[in-house]
Amino acid sequence: MAEWSVAQARKLRIEDPVRIVRVGLMGGEVNVVGRSGPDSGIGLQVAEVDGPPLDVSSENGVLTVEYPDVPWRGPLKWLAARTRERHAVVSLVVPAGTQVEVHVAGAGVTVSGLDAPLVVHSVSGGATLTRLSGPVEAETVSGAFEAQAGSGPLRFASVTGTLTLVDGTGPSVRADSVSGDIILDLAPGEAPAEIRLTSVSGQVAIRLPHPADATVEADTASGSVSNAFEDLRVSGGWGSKRVTGRLGSGHGRLRATTVTGSLALLRRPPRADEPGPAEDPGPADARNPGTGRPRPTGPARPARPARPARPARPARQEGALRWPPSSPTAACGCTCSNSSPRPRATATRSSVSSRSASRGCTRPRRERSTRASPNWSPRA
Repeated sequence: MAEWSVAQARKLRIEDPVRIVRVGLMGGEVNVVGRSGPDSGIGLQVAEVDGPPLDVSSENGVLTVEYPDVPWRGPLKWLAARTRERHAVVSLVVPAGTQVEVHVAGAGVTVSGLDAPLVVHSVSGGATLTRLSGPVEAETVSGAFEAQAGSGPLRFASVTGTLTLVDGTGPSVRADSVSGDIILDLAPGEAPAEIRLTSVSGQVAIRLPHPADATVEADTASGSVSNAFEDLRVSGGWGSKRVTGRLGSGHGRLRATTVTGSLALLRRPPRADEPGPAEDPGPADARNPGTGRPRPTGPARPARPARPARPARPARQEGALRWPPSSPTAACGCTCSNSSPRPRATATRSSVSSRSASRGCTRPRRERSTRASPNWSPRA
């Protein structure tokens, strides 16, 4: 058995054969990277240590890095209170086939490149998991978990934490959440996946691969439903809604349940190397002759005869008379010959009437009605 007490930044090389690595921290960060190739030991680096020293021990194929006085199975409130007193940054490089167990409170976790089982238990820290082909078990209270390009089975449980899975190709996904969201973006895998998701008030969004192959059963008690598949049927009224149907041959299985959270079933677009459905390109574009459907060849249509040119308008003669806009003829609308400018109307009605008569206007003047109104009274 080999033991070390690490109270400051230090690097260690573990040459003993190790099957399991266990790390327990309160505050800080844990980084684990899987290395492919022949086993050549484990590299351990402790970058920062604040608070009590870390104990490192190797016995019976188990490498342990943790605080000796932390009961990981104890109350979570006690762990959260002690987190502010301790901080450490631990990084390990292990063979890809090494089983890893990480227990943290208020610390971030990053794991990548493992082929063996991985267990992550977190109180309030988040985790990022990348390129894991072994089974993964993750539990958190309020931390957010993000997994990418995982090809192994995934088991996730949280209270308020969020699960985000991108490009997942694993055979099974099981996620349970109280108020955290569950977001899955699945890629085509070797076998149809078995997916089971449960949430109370969190949102559930699933984007299935193309082509999809699953039997779908999804329901929500009072949340909204979005469905992008024509083969799936949405039933229910204002309250409970249910989505059922079969995609492809239905070998896989998707079961999603939420109480008050929304439910979305999305379609993943086909990959660039996959042949898409044949589409009619349509007529060729005049600006891009090489695009679109080729036009049928045949005898050319005769050209249309050119339209005769319109005769030019005669030039306007200098000094030509034009009706002024204020001419008396335009003002009265008659055909009288007097075209002298009409003076500004400043006289009385009788003088205007006499002046129009003197100018030879033959249009009868419409007299104003002289019918007395009941309330009419002569002016003084």
